[in-house]
Amino acid sequence: MITVYGIKNCDTVQRALARLKDEGIDFRFHDFKADGLSSEHAAQWIAELGVDAVVNRKGTTWRKLDAQTQAKVAKSEGEAAKVLASHPSLVKRPVIESSQGVTVGFAKGDEDTVLSRLR
Repeated sequence: MITVYGIKNCDTVQRALARLKDEGIDFRFHDFKADGLSSEHAAQWIAELGVDAVVNRKGTTWRKLDAQTQAKVAKSEGEAAKVLASHPSLVKRPVIESSQGVTVGFAKGDEDTVLSRLR
């Protein structure tokens, strides 16, 4: 089963969900705001993809963090996972988990590549 993680109001998440539906790909949606994110789950993504692939340093949530918390994210994968669990809006979106692995993001130029891995 494919699980899409994100925030339902995010434009990129909405685009990804619409494309998955259009392609007839079954999935489950996990909304960070309603369903949360565990530090263990965030740690799995970080272990597989790296901190830079998972943490969104361009968003307002990142800019609102104090310098000490931002430093924790850069210092340790374990600390990064804890920060992501307490601030799931920091995760680049969407995160798509399938039997093929984990994919982060759904850039317009990469949509077809991501979808082909999910079929």
